[in-house]
Amino acid sequence: MTALQPETGVRPRTATAAAGHTAATAPFPTGFAWGAATAAYQVEGAAAEDGRTPSIWDTFAHTPGRVRNGDTGDIAADHYHRFRDDVALMRELGLTAYRFSISWTRVQPTGRGPAVERGLDFYRRLTDELLAAGITPVATLYHWDLPQDLEDAGGWPTRATAERFADYAAIMAGAIGDRVPMWTTMNEPWCSAFLGYGSGVHAPGRTDPAASLRAAHHLNLAHGRAVEVLRDTLPSDARLSLTLNLHQVRPLTSGAADAEAARRIDAVGNRVFTGPVLDGAYPEDLLADTARVVDWGELVRDGDLATISHPIDLLGVNYYTPTVVSAPEAEDTGRERFHGGHGASDHSPWTGSEDVVFHLPERLGRTAMDWAIDPDGLYELLMGLHREHPGLPLMVTENGAAFDDYVSPEGRVDDPERIAYLHGHLAAVRRALDAGADVRGYFLWSLLDNFEWAYGYSKRFGAVYVDYATQRRIPKASAHWYADVIRANGLPGPA
Repeated sequence: MTALQPETGVRPRTATAAAGHTAATAPFPTGFAWGAATAAYQVEGAAAEDGRTPSIWDTFAHTPGRVRNGDTGDIAADHYHRFRDDVALMRELGLTAYRFSISWTRVQPTGRGPAVERGLDFYRRLTDELLAAGITPVATLYHWDLPQDLEDAGGWPTRATAERFADYAAIMAGAIGDRVPMWTTMNEPWCSAFLGYGSGVHAPGRTDPAASLRAAHHLNLAHGRAVEVLRDTLPSDARLSLTLNLHQVRPLTSGAADAEAARRIDAVGNRVFTGPVLDGAYPEDLLADTARVVDWGELVRDGDLATISHPIDLLGVNYYTPTVVSAPEAEDTGRERFHGGHGASDHSPWTGSEDVVFHLPERLGRTAMDWAIDPDGLYELLMGLHREHPGLPLMVTENGAAFDDYVSPEGRVDDPERIAYLHGHLAAVRRALDAGADVRGYFLWSLLDNFEWAYGYSKRFGAVYVDYATQRRIPKASAHWYADVIRANGLPGPA
C-alpha cells in the first residue's frame, strides 16, 4: 500500500542498534509497515487543558474503586506536551508508521457542535511532526473515550450516538485528512460494548446485557456512517480500516459441548462485528443465542446493514492471547468464570453465553497480565481471516506484552521476555505471509508505558520505559531489538 511505504534510502544506524544484525528469515514484503501504537487517554495527559472536557474514561478513573490504586489518565505519559520528543524517539527507532488515537473531547468537548481549534491544532502539529520525520501517521477516531455528555444522553446503547460519531469523523477528516493517508474508525468495539456495558470493568461501567448488544449494533452503525463521511471527504487514495480484537477461540476438549461453547463465544466475541461489517448480516446463531436479551428486529432498522457493510480497505487485527473455553461443569459457579482475561466482575461480558467457562492454557508462558503466550494463535487468526475473506488486506494493529520491567543500576531496562514474545509473534506473521495471507504491517503495542485502563499504571506494555515521576523515557532492550528488525526488514538470526 503506497501510503505506508517506508522512507527511501537507508537511515544511519544509531547507538541503540545491535551490531551484526542479519535477517535469518525471508525479508518482509517491500513497503511492509513497521509501527507502534498508542491511545489518547493512555498517553496524552493534559486532561483539562485547551478546552478538553471529561470523557467516560475520565469519569470512570475518578470514581473510587474503579481503577487500581486510584490511578487516572490526567497526566499519563504527558505525550500532549512531549510529542516532539516522542516523535524524535520514533525516528531514532526507525518506525515507518505511528498509530495514534484522537481524543474526541479534545476536539469536540460535548460530542456535538463546532470543534475547538486548539484541540485540532494539537493533532495538526503531531501529524506534521510525524511527516517531517518520515513516519506515516495512522489515525484512529475512537479508542474508547466517548464524551461524557454523550454518555449522559444514553451513550452507545442510544442510536443518536452513531450520528454524533459521523459528525466528529467529518471534523477530523476536514482538519487533517489532507495529510493522514490511513484512518481507523474504531479500535476494539467489542471492549466498548461488552466490557463497558456488560461486565462493567471498563468505562462507563454499566452492567446491562441488553445495553451491551445495543451498543454493539450502534458501534457498528457508527463505523459505517464514518466510512460514508470519510469517503466523501478524504482524498481518493486514503485507506479506511476497522480494528477488531478478534478472539482466537479454542474449545478445551474435542467434545461436542465444548465445541458448542466455542461457537457461542465466537459469535458474541467476533462475528457480532465481522458478520455485519464484512458479510452484511448478523449471524443467525448469534441472533438466536441473544433473542431473549434484545429484540433485533426493533434494533436493526432498514438500511443499517447496508451502511455498516460499506467496503473497507483493510482490517486491523489486535492479538495478545488465545481464548480457551468449555461448557460448564456443576461446580463452575461464581464470578471467576467471567474473568476471561479482562478483569474480574460479577457480570459477564459474554451476553447470551454467560455460562461458558474460560481457561488459561496449560504449559504456556504467561505475561504480567497472566495472559498465555501463544504465537500460534496469531498465525491461526490471520490464516482464518485469509480463508474467509481472501480479498481483504490485513494489518496487525496491536500486539505486545506486559512484563515487570525495572531500571537497572546502570540505567538500562532489559526485557528478554518481551523480545522473545515479539520474536515469536513476528515469526507467526512471517509464516502467515508465506502461507498467502495479505498482511500489510505490524504495530507493536505499545510505544510507551502508559495508563493501562482499569489496571492503572501497574502494567507496563511499552517498548519505551516511562518514569512517571520525571517523565523520562528509556528505550528498553526490546525497543533496540525492534529497531534492528525494522532496519533489516526481517527477523534476526540466533545470537
